[in-house]
Amino acid sequence: MPNHSNADAPRSRAPWWFTLAGQLLQSWVRIRRDPAEPATLLQAGVPVCYAIERDGFSDALILQRACREAGLPSPMQPLAGTRRRRSVFALARRDGWIFGRIRSRTPNEPLGQLVHSLEGFPERDIQIVPVSIYVGRAPNRDSGWFRVLFSENWVMVGSFRRLLALLLNGRDTVVQFSAPVSLRKVLAESGDIAPERFARKIARVLRTHFRRIRTAVVGPDLSHRRTVVDSVLNAEPVRAAIAASAAKEKISHAKAWRKAHKMLLEIAADYSHPVVRSVSFLLSNFWNKLYDGIAMHHFDKARAVAPGHEVIYVPCHRSHADYLLLSYQLHVSGVVVPHIAAGVNLNLPVIGPILRRGGAFFMRRSFKGNALYSVVFNEYLAQLIDRGVPMEYFIEGGRSRTGRLLAPRAGMLVMTVRAFLRAPRRPVLFQPVYIGYEKLMEGNAYAGELSGKPKEKESLLGFLRGLKVLRQRYGHVALNFGEPIELNPLLDATGTDWRAGSGDPDARPEWLNDVVDQVAERIQININRAADVNPINLLALVLLATPKHAMAESDLLTQLELSKALLEELPYSDRVTLTPMNPAGIIAYGEQMAWIQRVKHPLGDVLTVSGEQAVLLSYFRNNVLHLTATAAWVACCFLNNRRMARATVVRLGTLIYPFIQSELFLPWDSDGFAAQLEATLDFFIRRGLLESRSDGRTVERGPGQEDSAFQLKVIARGLLQAFERYYITLAALAKHGPHTITGSELETACTLTAQRLGLLNELSAPEFFDKALFRGFIQKLREQKIVWTDEAGKLDYDSALEGMVRDARVILSRDVRHSILKITQGGGEKEPPAETGEADTAA
Repeated sequence: MPNHSNADAPRSRAPWWFTLAGQLLQSWVRIRRDPAEPATLLQAGVPVCYAIERDGFSDALILQRACREAGLPSPMQPLAGTRRRRSVFALARRDGWIFGRIRSRTPNEPLGQLVHSLEGFPERDIQIVPVSIYVGRAPNRDSGWFRVLFSENWVMVGSFRRLLALLLNGRDTVVQFSAPVSLRKVLAESGDIAPERFARKIARVLRTHFRRIRTAVVGPDLSHRRTVVDSVLNAEPVRAAIAASAAKEKISHAKAWRKAHKMLLEIAADYSHPVVRSVSFLLSNFWNKLYDGIAMHHFDKARAVAPGHEVIYVPCHRSHADYLLLSYQLHVSGVVVPHIAAGVNLNLPVIGPILRRGGAFFMRRSFKGNALYSVVFNEYLAQLIDRGVPMEYFIEGGRSRTGRLLAPRAGMLVMTVRAFLRAPRRPVLFQPVYIGYEKLMEGNAYAGELSGKPKEKESLLGFLRGLKVLRQRYGHVALNFGEPIELNPLLDATGTDWRAGSGDPDARPEWLNDVVDQVAERIQININRAADVNPINLLALVLLATPKHAMAESDLLTQLELSKALLEELPYSDRVTLTPMNPAGIIAYGEQMAWIQRVKHPLGDVLTVSGEQAVLLSYFRNNVLHLTATAAWVACCFLNNRRMARATVVRLGTLIYPFIQSELFLPWDSDGFAAQLEATLDFFIRRGLLESRSDGRTVERGPGQEDSAFQLKVIARGLLQAFERYYITLAALAKHGPHTITGSELETACTLTAQRLGLLNELSAPEFFDKALFRGFIQKLREQKIVWTDEAGKLDYDSALEGMVRDARVILSRDVRHSILKITQGGGEKEPPAETGEADTAA
């Protein structure tokens, strides 16, 4: 083993009582080292001196044992080349048995001794290793309720409380070794500086280091909520808003102040570490009753880039469980629980105070017409960012009812960026998180809302009624951490000196909206790039693509194998995770979860999905629909065409891509999508689903009755309904003509048409008539300058609209087009003639 010890120092054994105490402690305290092998951090042959955050007998015992078990030099031996009797020093000490006080002695004395020991000996060096010790950090199911009161926090407790913490939480002790600091190197970089001043500088650096580590592990030192509330109310923007409110409403300044104070108490979190620990203790049992397992992927990458940043967690929003799941998993993984922006509708009796003490702060759905509330909320958010409090919010604005990512709402992002611009001390890092379920507690409610039922208002009674969900099992949950997004590079790309405007709370530069839009789009794209494909997603993709949601078992096995091969051979991103189950295991799991039923038959079993289950299952298909968008487009091209030019598949794909990209938040530019189409064509050719003709210029599929044609049809169904929605919009617009209909009227007309078409064809996809999807498509038509609003507020359109209608004939069958035209136009009027030479009609 490399020699890391203070070998030149005279050996000194620890006092007998210290050794005895260590032996007694060993049977009770369980230590987890981070990293597990800290010896790899040290430089061989250089004396080691440990720096700990707080002095204390128990900390010395824990450090001694951790070093012994890791094969590190003992902190209790003299330090080579110095007069120090121990190879450890503390930054702060506390006297007293129960209610101690901090001693005036500083670490400058031992640091000064270390600096003086190097004087006149240029060959000497000392490596200072910061060691953080946390007692009672990680909860588990064996933890007692009372133990959470003595978990690690920011308060420097006395010896008696530390003893209680060891007795109650000693088995959850973490010793974190940080990379050593070369005293010689830092001394050389500091130039000609007095030893006393240099010692103070090193002490400041170490304090900052320990504060950063403790913030990451325990959370920011928020003190009491009153501290934050006072800071917000004393901020200049809030004081000005109070004065303006008093003048506008003709009330006294004191009454306006009380009004602002009441608003702030409605908003502000009241973070309590004991409550977080208590809730974590309860949730460990709750999750075990509800889920079969919770997995996190790529979390180590997220934790590695977080230090030194203001971290904003931005997960997708699919269930009320999202709030608790992410916070719980972060807590048990040793990361501080973020403050979560929650709708004020969740501030219910009993539930609200618990959420508030768990880090939730509440916001109203709209700030319009309430200038005072807007200023108070913005200032509160700015205070959190200024204090380095990690946050979490959902930029979709609400839970997705369809399983797709919703178009982002930029309100919280705008407030975050503006707060950072005021005081850009700590760079902001947005951390996207994909949350994937196998069954949703709210599934039936979502299906009802999409079919026209009103959303049920949150209430305590509704919450109590909802406890019946505990009777069911909801499978596995995955939390995938996507590629983080740093704000500073996006601000630098604006080409302006954005730091020059810092400090102005009302600053709203012209480029702000563009930066926020970029951040929002990247967040959604990176969430999708971290998708988890579970067995239920794959079953939904395949079974819902058949007319009766049924498939022979042999065909289902083949299609599942093809879907997995597609995702493996053409990876969407390096952060997508895929179930390791084989096709047979996926089917068995689907039956176990009661998503699919087996119908026995002498000629081979059939797997089917009931009508109600099919509607619910569409949610899980939509979770991962973006992963197969490229393959679905290629397959769509061969639904009604036996043969197509390879260049035509790519050309039409790049034309339709802006609309698919906007709806599914795809990551490629036009050239990147074209490359994906080429790779997908090659994949289908390798698999025998397509054949290459004419030296690769033409691609052909087999006859309609062959298995290859059936497999392509199943893949194509993933995007087909999107193209049908596009065609409904174009047909409705063409029916009314230019200058006759507004954007909102067109949305309504399209929604009604889709609903009627769904009734006629028994579609099991509620998102088919989702008004938001029509709104997004119309907005994209505007961005592409195909549609615009005239002076009267009516829609006008370009001749390119007719070209899009002609191109639709390549994808949509005559029957589908006729059905849509019949509903939108009241009869079967003719379409514009199609271009010739694009494709050969299938036999």
